[in-house]
Amino acid sequence: MTTRPDRGGDLPPRPPGVPAIPAQPGPEAAAAGPPPASPTAPAAEEPAAADPSVDAAPEPAPRPDRAQYGVVAFLALVGGFVIFDATTRIGRAINTADPIGPKPVPILLGVLLLVIAVIYAVDVARGGRGEPEAGEDVDLSLPIDWRTVLLLVGAFLVNAVLIERLGWVISGTILFWGSAYALGNRHYVRNLLIAVALSLITFYTFAIGLGVDLPAGVLQGIL
Repeated sequence: MTTRPDRGGDLPPRPPGVPAIPAQPGPEAAAAGPPPASPTAPAAEEPAAADPSVDAAPEPAPRPDRAQYGVVAFLALVGGFVIFDATTRIGRAINTADPIGPKPVPILLGVLLLVIAVIYAVDVARGGRGEPEAGEDVDLSLPIDWRTVLLLVGAFLVNAVLIERLGWVISGTILFWGSAYALGNRHYVRNLLIAVALSLITFYTFAIGLGVDLPAGVLQGIL
């Protein structure tokens, strides 16, 4: 009854709460295509193409590490001193057991040191630099442990001073034990036994294996 025209020919009013149904476009509207864009509607912005010249900025040329020239100078000085010492102080003692004499080996080592110094200088001039030290148990942000360094230096100095008076076995024991203490090992008795064993092993290795007698010191006649 709601859709049948009444006696006057007009459609009866729709009950409240029923939404109006929009008119569906016919086949003619679909064939005509989408409606033209309004002249006032903003056009869709296209993404700007990336400028390769902006991203590809030239990298600065590496600066030479001038501190490495100190290493170069040290290598050159050592090489020059070895060559000078071999050519001026070492004699020409040649025998049947050693036909080439004592000069060629140190001269060759000095020349190799000079060559390495030149190659190293060229690499530093081109911007080459050594990689920083890295490791699982190394924290590069911490300062130098000067206490450990000074203890190690002291152990070597004590060994150098006492090796002639006390002999290698005693001075070497102090060196090995002091180095272990400086590096943080606190097993005093075990370290002492290991140090004595290492000193005796090196003493007899040089004496028997190489024919070089290390100073025996106060233990002369016992060892």
